[in-house]
Amino acid sequence: MQIGDETLSLQEALRTFLEHNQNRVILDLKNVSFIDSTGLGTLVSAHSAFKKAEGAMKLLHLSERHMQLLVLTKLSTVFELFDDEQKAIDSFFPDREVRHFDILEFVKSQEDNPLSFGNDGTEEKADE
Repeated sequence: MQIGDETLSLQEALRTFLEHNQNRVILDLKNVSFIDSTGLGTLVSAHSAFKKAEGAMKLLHLSERHMQLLVLTKLSTVFELFDDEQKAIDSFFPDREVRHFDILEFVKSQEDNPLSFGNDGTEEKADE
């Protein structure tokens, strides 16, 4: 049995990450049209390798077909699956507080404390 070029490339890339102590990876499968048994085996093997290295491998943008395959093989319980890249990234940092920018709050603060910019581009307090 011959392993395809895509699978070999993936295996090599994942091995390189681990060799360089990069033990957290997100695989974006948006442009992957087909996963065969060799590809599934590669994903499972890589998942184990990253877990052993005290890291994690997470999957992003799975198609409906990919999801069905993972459910059928019961691998949907093994992998963390995401459809939003930022949520996948944030999942590596569960204790990190994500500060959301509220434009309305910003506008109101500017009304209360207006700023102007001097000729040199630096901020100055506006004259009242």
